Amino acid sequence: HGRVAMLATIGYIVPEFFKWPGYCSPSSGLKFTDIGTGLSALAKVPALGWFQYVVFCGQMELFAVNQDFEDPPGQMSSRLVFGFSAYKKTQFSGWDYGPYGIPGAERIKDPVLRKKKLNSEIANGRLAMMAIIGMFFQDG
Repeated sequence: HGRVAMLATIGYIVPEFFKWPGYCSPSSGLKFTDIGTGLSALAKVPALGWFQYVVFCGQMELFAVNQDFEDPPGQMSSRLVFGFSAYKKTQFSGWDYGPYGIPGAERIKDPVLRKKKLNSEIANGRLAMMAIIGMFFQDG
C-alpha cells in the first residue's frame, strides 16, 4: 500500500506542473491539457483509456513483477506465463529487482543498512498514505 500511495501522490502533484502535449483521445478530441488534476480527471478519461490502464496493470502483476514464495517479502522478480504454466528462469524472464526497483541490481548485503532502508521505505509509505488521503479530502 505504501508504494502505491507514493506513486499516487506523485501522480497527483506532477499534473499541476506538467502536461503531455498532444491528444489523450484523438477520436474524441480530448487533449491532455483538457484533463483536470486529481479526482476530476477520473471522469474525463474515456472508457477505452481505463481499459488500457487495467490491461497494463494486469500485465505488470502477472508477468513483470512477481513475488515468489521462496524469496523474502518485497523481493520481486519477473516470470513468463503460458497458459497455466509459469517459467521463472528463462532468457525472457527471471530478473531480480534490486534497490529502487532496478532490474538486475545487486541486493543490499549489509543487514543493518538493509533494515534502515526498509524502515525508511515503510515510514515514507505511511507518510504518502496520509498525503494522498489528504489530497483526496481537499479535492472533495
